[in-house]
Amino acid sequence: MAALWAARAGGDVTLYEHNNSVGKKILASGNGRCNIINTTATADDYAGNDPHFATYPLKQLSFGYFQTFCHSIGLVLDVKEDGRCYPLSNEAKSVLIALKTAVSDAGVHILTDTAVRSVSKPDDHFLVESSAGKRSFERVLIATGSEAAPQLGATGDGYRFAAEFRHEILPAYPSLVQLHLDSKTPSKMAGVKTHAEVTLLIDGKQREKVQGDILFAAYGISGLAILDISQKASHALLNRQKVAITINLLPRYDLQELNSLLEKLFASVPRHNVETVLGGLIPAKTVTHLLEEASIASSSPVKNLTPKEVKKLSHLIREWKFDVNDTHGFKHAEVSGGGVSTAQVNTKTMESKLVKGLYFAGEVLDIVGKRGGYNFHFAWASGMIAGKEMAK
Repeated sequence: MAALWAARAGGDVTLYEHNNSVGKKILASGNGRCNIINTTATADDYAGNDPHFATYPLKQLSFGYFQTFCHSIGLVLDVKEDGRCYPLSNEAKSVLIALKTAVSDAGVHILTDTAVRSVSKPDDHFLVESSAGKRSFERVLIATGSEAAPQLGATGDGYRFAAEFRHEILPAYPSLVQLHLDSKTPSKMAGVKTHAEVTLLIDGKQREKVQGDILFAAYGISGLAILDISQKASHALLNRQKVAITINLLPRYDLQELNSLLEKLFASVPRHNVETVLGGLIPAKTVTHLLEEASIASSSPVKNLTPKEVKKLSHLIREWKFDVNDTHGFKHAEVSGGGVSTAQVNTKTMESKLVKGLYFAGEVLDIVGKRGGYNFHFAWASGMIAGKEMAK
């Protein structure tokens, strides 16, 4: 995006790419569909030391402006009611092909299979040393992304380049990532997928509550609801805070309603065992372990349950608590938090406040968005601004 806008403004642009082709993360995004932007994005949808750093870039690349831009490169968007947008083809490769063609038409020189080893500024020009040799440039943009998804070529090189120019690097952490639970129970329920309400607790205090799919796995838990709370969970783990989640398997009922429902069900089938009855309400594979947690024998006839035990079951179904001890790591993360401190970057130009002619854009900065096209939105916006400014 930055290369395109810089070239369109008359710049002589070279784009370095250490992979054998550009845009591998674009192809992998949105399960191959590419959730390209979100129509509702504001700074409140981002995290970092200063989330409001994103305010100006987002305003410069409003959805209407971006849609017009997409049309200019032959890309039509499918806009969903919740603000998410995809290419009308529903294929991420449409986005990549459109961008690659536009960049090529604009005259950008793309060097693939070319790893940048160092960036320095020995005089009034930058010296970029790569596997293709050394070259001098008036201005340089670091848009290397983060360490998330190393299998797609992600590295921490951008942090290293920035640090060599005395920029502060905030510790990176995985985001939009699965969580590891300090319990053997999830592995016994591996493969169970259900709709639930998940509450994130940090140091015992509620920090976030979301509804969506959850999926138990051998390592812990996944699903869209988990990805949605993972940024705050991962950041808290980085800071050595105590992290836990509670799972509400039946969010459509409040505690009193659920307790009343169980009492009526148990009264209607008094001789049925509790495992059979609960299996009609929540995934059967979860019932055995829920009853173990409640210290209730699965073979117990429901008529033998005391009011106290029924209340205990109601509470557990709505607040099954697990401690979180890790994330599933950068390899499985969609994005990363942390990165180059935005305090040292001009939000209106993306230029370094420390080094004239040095620019930053995208995920290499300490800005991370929610799931739903927000991270691409900031990447496109910051890239556009940097490209325009570099060509001045």
